[in-house]
Amino acid sequence: MRFSFRDYISQMATSWDGSYDPGSQSDDSHHFERLHIEPLYDAFVCPLTKKVMLDPVTLENGQTFERKAIEKWFKECRESGRKLVCPLTLKELKSTDLNPSIALRNTIEEWTTRNEAAQLDMARRSLNMSSSENDVLLSLKFIQHICQKSRSNKHVVRNADLIPMIVDMLKSSSRKVRCRALETLLVVVEEDEDNKAILAEGDTVRTIVKFLSHEQSKEREEAVSLLYELSKSEAVCEKIGSINGAILILVGMTSSKSENVLTVEKADKTLENLEKFENNVRQMAENGRLQPLLTQILEGSPETKQSMAAYLGELVLNNDVKVYVAKTIGESLINLMKSGNMQSREAALKALNQISSFEASSKVLIEAGILPPLVKDLFTVGANQLPMRLKEVSATILSNVVNSGYDVDSIPIGPDHQTLLSEDNVHNLLHLISNTGPPIECKLLQVLVGLTSSQTTALNVVAAIKSSGATISLVQFIEVPQQDLRMACIKLLQNLSPYMGQELADALRGTVGQLSSLIRVISENTGISEEQAAAAGLLAELPERDLGLTRQMLDEGAFQFIISRVVKIRQGETRGTRFVTPFLEGLVRVLARVTFVLSDEPDAVALCREYNLAALFIELLQANGLDNVQMVSASALENLSQESKTLTRLPELPPPGLCASIFPCFSKQAVITGLCRVHQGTCSLKESFCLLEGQAVHKLVALLDHTNAKVVEAALAALSTLLDDGVAIEQGVFVLCEAEAIKPILDVLLEKQTENLRRRAVWVVERLLRTEDIAYEVSGDQNVGTALVDAFHHADYRTRQIAERALKHVDKIPNFSGIFPNMG
Repeated sequence: MRFSFRDYISQMATSWDGSYDPGSQSDDSHHFERLHIEPLYDAFVCPLTKKVMLDPVTLENGQTFERKAIEKWFKECRESGRKLVCPLTLKELKSTDLNPSIALRNTIEEWTTRNEAAQLDMARRSLNMSSSENDVLLSLKFIQHICQKSRSNKHVVRNADLIPMIVDMLKSSSRKVRCRALETLLVVVEEDEDNKAILAEGDTVRTIVKFLSHEQSKEREEAVSLLYELSKSEAVCEKIGSINGAILILVGMTSSKSENVLTVEKADKTLENLEKFENNVRQMAENGRLQPLLTQILEGSPETKQSMAAYLGELVLNNDVKVYVAKTIGESLINLMKSGNMQSREAALKALNQISSFEASSKVLIEAGILPPLVKDLFTVGANQLPMRLKEVSATILSNVVNSGYDVDSIPIGPDHQTLLSEDNVHNLLHLISNTGPPIECKLLQVLVGLTSSQTTALNVVAAIKSSGATISLVQFIEVPQQDLRMACIKLLQNLSPYMGQELADALRGTVGQLSSLIRVISENTGISEEQAAAAGLLAELPERDLGLTRQMLDEGAFQFIISRVVKIRQGETRGTRFVTPFLEGLVRVLARVTFVLSDEPDAVALCREYNLAALFIELLQANGLDNVQMVSASALENLSQESKTLTRLPELPPPGLCASIFPCFSKQAVITGLCRVHQGTCSLKESFCLLEGQAVHKLVALLDHTNAKVVEAALAALSTLLDDGVAIEQGVFVLCEAEAIKPILDVLLEKQTENLRRRAVWVVERLLRTEDIAYEVSGDQNVGTALVDAFHHADYRTRQIAERALKHVDKIPNFSGIFPNMG
């Protein structure tokens, strides 16, 4: 019959008190101390501890005790003031000398070794899948006991080939067995390099790593404790790092809020040990634990710094991490970039390229001193110059830092306090743009985009472009096939257009085809891109009264494309892109160009009639939230309404009869109905652009309450065309009265938001006050009188003249007063 380790334990337990639980997690060492295969001799047991002695010593009276126990007895006697007596005989001792019992100790050691060997063999036979759970648990616990009792026993366990057998228990279906096996392996390998080496053989470490993701927290805790101990061995460190997912899981555990503090701490310490190998450091960085990699860049050898910087350049970092990295190692990377080793420079540039792609981290790099060496790398030619592929990286970094919003003009980058915006440096950038390939050209154009993003810096760039004659060469990039290069060019020209619009218009009007290319970009029906918005913005900024440019756009059918895109956007056919608003604003401004040349260009009038542009602009007045669209639409309606005076078809009166020609007193004046009240002719919105049609007046009046002064000014300017010379002013006043426009107009005068708005409001109010009823009503309004007096005293010369006439209408100034000469 098979006799198991449990049977042996049970027999011994019965001989104790029958209460021993083999599956208990409690400390079982005192039970194992009392398990013996061979008989236990009384001489082996210390009378004080009742345990087998490890270091027996003999007193002068021949009694033997465990050294530590008898020493403790003597100490207690002295401390209590008692006589030194033998604890067994209680007789006083003359001497406390302790004589080692070497023979007895050797005998006990031999006896213990034989017992433990026999016990270990019994435990070994229970370590298999066919054994009961309790047998296995007891066997594992016994192995822990003997290893903890003496480090030399770890060699015994190793030599008995027990380590592979314990590892096999990790495959058990019992959670208790798996946990006990992990716990036992930790005891077996603790501070024992040979046992760690054996455990690292085969797939054991991979199996342990798998326990890190188990559902049971106890298994995870035991596994991470075991891995921490194993990671103290450099040989095993490399093995752990080579297991797919090991570092990822450990990094995850260090940031987990569900793990207990001890588990998190062990995972963190394990990772610290794994940092000895560069490959492990790379994996940690890839999985979000960047500090080891940054430390290597700060403190490593030149080769390590280069290697780690190169790897950093390959990582994808979130924006917050980029800022942290820039603050931590930005200066070190810049120093590496300035080194004489081309490989180190390349590694540093690629890392800096990654970090600088976020505005906040770019600003940190600028403050760390990146700008001077970066510009030097770009401009240097000769033996130490960067290869073109690295100049492209430098140009990308420069583009990133310039577009960060930092005041780069405050950073000296050369002798005599030169900055990037100094004329020579801008000339150098323009020269590079003309003499490099598309990738670098694109990045350098983006640098110029950043430098022209504010008025202060843009003026420096404009001056350099004009002095170098680079306008034509920049405009030519509009035709390149590379979309990113073309877009960078268009964005740059858009930034330049407020300061050199006429030069750009002249260049675009050439025969090369750049204007056609711009129109082609706008007309692409593939959603709305940033490039399209920039192209529309560029055309919108060009001088609106440039007749040649508008004629060329008419000839190329540009306005038809633009009308189609505007209509589709307003109908909701194009949604969900962040460039819709700037694109629509640009399109409407470009479309409004055609209204500035109506008197000189019949084709412009024909286009407005064919596509009923007046109706479209009236509809755009209701583009709430798009102030620029409303303002430009109102201005376009002003231009269209100005032409109504000439486009209105005046009635043809029938020739008088014979009698009437001889006797005029017998003739009756012909009465013609259906004529426009203001223009005294046949009008329509589509043909003569008359604002009395299409609810235009009411919609313009509604804009007088707008919060944007420029929108109010444009709306008021459009309404003022109904009071202009050449129309029936009195009828125009009646139209405004019917539209309830008088009070909003007076409110505009009172608010005095801008000087331009006051000038326009005074002009309109003076025309209104020519009507006696209105003048009578207004004369009682002290606020209006005060506003007119203020204009009379403080406005420009022309407005003061008009204010004087207005004040006369309301009897604030006598009619015979002549402060200003009569106006024509």
